[in-house]
Amino acid sequence: MITKLKKLISHKTKVKALLYKLKFKPDKDFNFKIPDTNKRIFIFLAADYGNLGDVAITYAQHKFLTNTFEDYVTTEIPISKTLSGLEFVRRNIKKDDIITTVGGGNMGDLYEQIENYRQLVFEYFPNNKIISFPQTIDFSESESGQIALANAQRVYSGHKHLLLLAREQKTFDFFQKNFPNNKSLLVPDIVMSLNRVEPIFERKGAVICLREDKEKKLTREQNKQLVEAFSSNFESHIFRDTHIGTDFMSLKNRVGELFSIWNTFKMAEVVVTDRLHGMIFCFITNTPAIVLLNNNHKVQSSYEWIKSSKNIHLIPDYSIDKVKIAIEKIKSSNEENVKEDLLKHFSEVKKVISQL
Repeated sequence: MITKLKKLISHKTKVKALLYKLKFKPDKDFNFKIPDTNKRIFIFLAADYGNLGDVAITYAQHKFLTNTFEDYVTTEIPISKTLSGLEFVRRNIKKDDIITTVGGGNMGDLYEQIENYRQLVFEYFPNNKIISFPQTIDFSESESGQIALANAQRVYSGHKHLLLLAREQKTFDFFQKNFPNNKSLLVPDIVMSLNRVEPIFERKGAVICLREDKEKKLTREQNKQLVEAFSSNFESHIFRDTHIGTDFMSLKNRVGELFSIWNTFKMAEVVVTDRLHGMIFCFITNTPAIVLLNNNHKVQSSYEWIKSSKNIHLIPDYSIDKVKIAIEKIKSSNEENVKEDLLKHFSEVKKVISQL
């Protein structure tokens, strides 16, 4: 009976109860250290779990903020500590502090808990400038999805100093239509602003980086064909995923895992992937990649930013013959690819946030 009742209690209701309790918690009992300087930036919803795509977003966002807002000190609030972080930062917030939420693909009703947390961040700091870093948004057409969208419109539009960054055209158009009161910009995924080409390693073998979740589009038979194609064309191949299935990772551990997978890619002759950040990791490390689509638009849409790269080979309509042609093209190519600098697309962010 108790278990059934718990299931009936919504996430929002549970969160409100926990936040109420946190109001009475003494400062000394919070496990946070924030700099006592004149200007601070906070990154809320920072990834401390094993999705290395999200970890890379947090890392790149921190790096961008540190380099762009040089007179600010940047502090991460891990997503696992969102509620206590909200209460502690609220008690210590200054008028010139800037709040940010991490980028990614979790804006909408598919990831309800994260969306609830994001809206709480917006509501907790009504007088501070807020940057929502590059996101893909997706509210379903179901009744519950449209109710969630209406609630998001109320919260987002109610904040007068909120900047929304979209990482592809479809999301930017959605922002323009549904959140006309908020300033929005179209920019790449923040990880694309990184350059991890150096140091350069000798490349040998292939890396197979394929997803095994609800976003997977390849059938089991196609997966088998793919592995056979790479095993017959390269001396060696290894399997490496961008999701390592770990929670509550320390900053040191998650950055270590990030550098590890980047080095793995840099030592490969080619990576085949259907993961968005598998593709992006290849781009920032200048690694030849054969990219397959998953069952949503994220890979295809984000590819538009890097389609001029000679290293990234997108196969929009899968066939094993097309994969083999791409393998042969990569193996026979002697042309050096010069990685494009996408950091230039973020030049407007500082200018716009200063005007909010």
